[in-house]
Amino acid sequence: MQTKSFYINKDLADLKLIDTALSFKPFVSYLQNRLKTEDSIKSKFYSFVLEHFKEGQDLDSVLNDPERAQHNANLLELIYGTLSPVLLSEKECYWALSTPVPNCVFYSTDAFHSLITSRDIREAAHSMVTDDEVFYHQQQQYVYRHILKKLYHFTSVLNDNTYYSYTDTETGLNRFYHIHIDTTFVDIEVKGPLPELDFETIENYLHNEDGVDVLAEILPLSLFKLTGFSVITLEDVTPRRAIEDIRNAIINPNDDQKELYKSVIKSLEILTENSDVHFGLLPFLKLNGEPLFDLSSCSESILIQAAQKYGVAEETYHALVDRYEKNPKAVFFSSLSEARQQKFFFLKTLSEAGIKSYAVIPVFYNKHIAGMMEIYSENRLVFYENLLSRLEFAIPHIAQLLQNSIEHFNACIDRVIKDNFTSIQPAVQWKFNETAWDYVKNPRSKRKQTGQSIISFKDVYPLYGAIDVRNSTVERNQALQQDMKRVLKLLLKILLTLDEKYPGHQWQELIERSNKWMLVVNDQINTSDEILIDEFLERDAGLTLTHFKSENAEAAEIVDSYLDMIAQDCEGPAFTQRNRLETAMQMINVTVNTYFEKAEQRLQQIFPCYFEKFRTDGVEYDVYVGQAIAPKQPFQIDFLRQMRMWQLTSMVDAARLTHKLLDKMPAALQTTQLIFIHSQPIDISFRSDERRFDVEGAYNIRYEIIKKRIDKVLLHNSTERLTQPGKIALVYFTQAEADEHIGYIKQLQDKDMLLPEIEMLDLEELQGVVGLKALRVSVNFDE
Repeated sequence: MQTKSFYINKDLADLKLIDTALSFKPFVSYLQNRLKTEDSIKSKFYSFVLEHFKEGQDLDSVLNDPERAQHNANLLELIYGTLSPVLLSEKECYWALSTPVPNCVFYSTDAFHSLITSRDIREAAHSMVTDDEVFYHQQQQYVYRHILKKLYHFTSVLNDNTYYSYTDTETGLNRFYHIHIDTTFVDIEVKGPLPELDFETIENYLHNEDGVDVLAEILPLSLFKLTGFSVITLEDVTPRRAIEDIRNAIINPNDDQKELYKSVIKSLEILTENSDVHFGLLPFLKLNGEPLFDLSSCSESILIQAAQKYGVAEETYHALVDRYEKNPKAVFFSSLSEARQQKFFFLKTLSEAGIKSYAVIPVFYNKHIAGMMEIYSENRLVFYENLLSRLEFAIPHIAQLLQNSIEHFNACIDRVIKDNFTSIQPAVQWKFNETAWDYVKNPRSKRKQTGQSIISFKDVYPLYGAIDVRNSTVERNQALQQDMKRVLKLLLKILLTLDEKYPGHQWQELIERSNKWMLVVNDQINTSDEILIDEFLERDAGLTLTHFKSENAEAAEIVDSYLDMIAQDCEGPAFTQRNRLETAMQMINVTVNTYFEKAEQRLQQIFPCYFEKFRTDGVEYDVYVGQAIAPKQPFQIDFLRQMRMWQLTSMVDAARLTHKLLDKMPAALQTTQLIFIHSQPIDISFRSDERRFDVEGAYNIRYEIIKKRIDKVLLHNSTERLTQPGKIALVYFTQAEADEHIGYIKQLQDKDMLLPEIEMLDLEELQGVVGLKALRVSVNFDE
């Protein structure tokens, strides 16, 4: 035992948080009361202890009297003997006596003294135990817990879970100790009247971090004095804390699966308390019922890491899944001998990676295999069976982790499908859920039998925008004409050569038809003509030349250039101009789509909304927002204004992005930007037959009709199109709509995103639509 005193926190040795005095009196009083009720053999021991303590003896004088040092040690040892289990060795017990407010330890076991005073441990645990601010706060909480419990009989909610953590220098692994402080022998003296407390009033404050500050105002510590001594016990809770950390890591959401796995593996290593033991985790992912290899999900498996170096990671994964699904039994290899390497294909890879011993434990979730846990050692042989008892309580959490990874993967697949291939988006998912539940709950529902749509949203505000490739039809026809001319010219050249070298009536007929189609191509070509020309080039001319070549091998050098051209399908020179055009349009679409996928995130932050893109020659989108989309969140008209501002800003961004592509595109294509302003709410419903949302009702259908007709609308009494490259057109009906958007335009003009001029235009009458007007502004491309 150690009688030399020391401070847990030397920096706060002079801290006088509250008046305190060391005393034996509370201990003596406690034993005297126990003696009155104790009738077992313990009563004789209590009497023996009391005989050695003089009533009223002050502990301060005993501790500070060097001449009575041996007597002091005897008294303190009697306290230890009274309070500790008889058979417990003091070399294994972390136990100590300290001041009423624990800091100065004046008597402790060798184990406690060695742990707390170790230099390495104190440095590693500095932030946990010796950080002045943390330590002071813990002291305050301790004092108030004791006062509330002893004087007010109130069990405080103030946190009393204090942990002592350090990194073991031998293993490099963390260890955790739970600090228990026994205040049985700490009495409280009240200086004056005891203040009354209304616990219903202060209880809510105690749950907050500043709960101690609230108590300090009501119960100043200057009103109290603590006498006696506290008993400190440290409990090694490393295994329990490791399990808790695993559970907390799994419970707390973390999209970074790799970091999550590393955290759990670290806790598993702490649980084993052996730095030579390492772990790997491998979930069994499946797609359409078949094993799926995903390197990012398998990166924490030592076997996959080793196999990856040799380029056989995927093959190893599939073989492993197949093996353990058929025979899911744990396998332990205390050594990787040559004989075992021949029997188990994967051991050779591990051996070459420096692994000396290895084990695979299949992990089950609800009786289905969710993956496997690896245990391996690089330095020495490990008897894995001895580790299983330590891992027993961790296995269920590992099963949950692997299952979570499987569910996370499936959720990612479902989310991509919903976002890109269905109309079910997060903003409206709740409505589909409710409808599905109604179907399940009422399987004979009339609405289900009649196919009536019951997924609808009333009074939502629409936002429509379109980024279109200027003159895409004209550009496509020109590209087609150029390609057709090239093929026909080559064909005519070959036919004339053949007619000269191999005279015959068949060449004249093909020459005449080629000239006929050349006239058509030079004039105007339509879809019907394109089909007929393709048939002529491939079937008539192509088959004739192929047959002639088979009978006249020497003609190959003449006809091969043409046959090669038409044989290369869409990748050959016969499609040069069309491919250049398609590549340019693809660049525009990818750029705009990518932009709006990111820009939508900002839109959803304003207020949940339904956002749907359509692929045309460019990109069109519909946005629907309103209270019906998110009933639990109050909708304000200001959200709509923010979205309209977002819409105009996004059009500027999209125009700038496509403008930057001009120097990179194989064909110089420009885009036009169009917004349709509709200030009145409409109703939409889900059309089960087309699996998409559409407007509902006669008035609302008018909105859809206008939207489809304005893309090619002309200015009033003019042949000029409203939509022009480098400009944004905003179509509207009322002056209020124009005034609102002029405000947004001026904000962007102030930011030099739009040029100063605003065109106010009247539009031609469309079928069934009168009174359309438009604003038109130019984008500033000088960013």
